[in-house]
Amino acid sequence: MLTIMELYRQQQYMHDHKVHSVPDRIVSIHQSWIRPIVRGKAKATTEFGAKLDVSIDERGYARIEHISFNAYNESQYLQEAVRRYYERTGHYPERLLADQIYRTRENRAFCKQCGIRMSGPKLGRPSSKQQGRNEKKQEYQDNTDRIEIEREFSLEKHSYELGLITTKLEATQLSSIALSVFVANLFKMQRRILCALMEKWGLIPSPTGRFIIMLA
Repeated sequence: MLTIMELYRQQQYMHDHKVHSVPDRIVSIHQSWIRPIVRGKAKATTEFGAKLDVSIDERGYARIEHISFNAYNESQYLQEAVRRYYERTGHYPERLLADQIYRTRENRAFCKQCGIRMSGPKLGRPSSKQQGRNEKKQEYQDNTDRIEIEREFSLEKHSYELGLITTKLEATQLSSIALSVFVANLFKMQRRILCALMEKWGLIPSPTGRFIIMLA
């Protein structure tokens, strides 16, 4: 009943003021926590459902850094993710491969203070020709490595039902999303055990470098 009353109030407000949106607009009576999220994508400009930030560490394990049914600015959660990485490992990552939305001045300054190299072009005046060539080469390598997060989303959507959440309650939807990421990590653990044995036998080289990858 409370949901219906709030829905009526919102619709009446939009009708009286001749607007098409209100804060926390209800779009479903049965799932009143879902909010429209404008993404501006070619397939659908507006999406409905959970929005999440995911990080991938050097071992390939994914973690949900933030999740919400409301729209939010992803860049504000980057520093929290880096601090949690430090708490888990005892050191900061050597590099951080982040989407453009995360590359704010504040986040760049934070990464510089922590000795982390953030991907993407530097701000300010362009470098010398040779230095610019090296930076472009590094940027290309970073973009290539960051494809892993895109592949991770595709894998979890098509193989672990992240793209087909059918549960009806808010808590069960959040649990289903977390389980999709958890199960994907379990299969990676199996492969990592095999890789550890192959490294021990000298069949493959040991991984080098520390980094995390972020994407909304």
